[in-house]
Amino acid sequence: MQLGRMLEFHKALGDVNRLKIVMLLAAGSLSGGEIAEKLGLTAATVTHHMNVLRNVMLVKGVREKNTIYFHLMEKELHFKSQSILRRVEQVKRTTDGERGKVVQNFFDQSGRLKTIPSQRKKKLYVFEHLLEGLEIGRSYTEREIDEYIRQFHEDHCTIRREFVINHYMYRENGVYTLNPPELWAKIE
Repeated sequence: MQLGRMLEFHKALGDVNRLKIVMLLAAGSLSGGEIAEKLGLTAATVTHHMNVLRNVMLVKGVREKNTIYFHLMEKELHFKSQSILRRVEQVKRTTDGERGKVVQNFFDQSGRLKTIPSQRKKKLYVFEHLLEGLEIGRSYTEREIDEYIRQFHEDHCTIRREFVINHYMYRENGVYTLNPPELWAKIE
């Protein structure tokens, strides 16, 4: 998860009413009116809070006739709530031993990739470092992936292709999804 998205998520949950809404929805879906009544809020206030929670993809609304029922997206909540711990682990791995040296050697101080390593082990270390800003299970368009890679290196086509070849990402109909680390090519 990118730092900006991580910050948006935690800011969204940094409000007592939004936390209460998440807790209410954990028990089951509710309409905006039911949420307003349970929390003693106005409909406009609930609408505001729901928009904030929708923007960080924690709730979704399903319209049934004239009423919108809100549902908690529990998998997203779990994934995003673990993001800081995953980031800490990634930083630890990056600074540990050989991996840290490879990252240090192949990236300049601004975070750009100097060259793509030719040695497989070093290449995989570099690719795993590049993937740290992407979210597991999230779908990206080819354009989004290319823009993300261009932050680090101009040869976005080669790196995108390597992401698929090494099972970091799954591609179908121009849509790319980051696989869980268990499926990634092994560094040996």
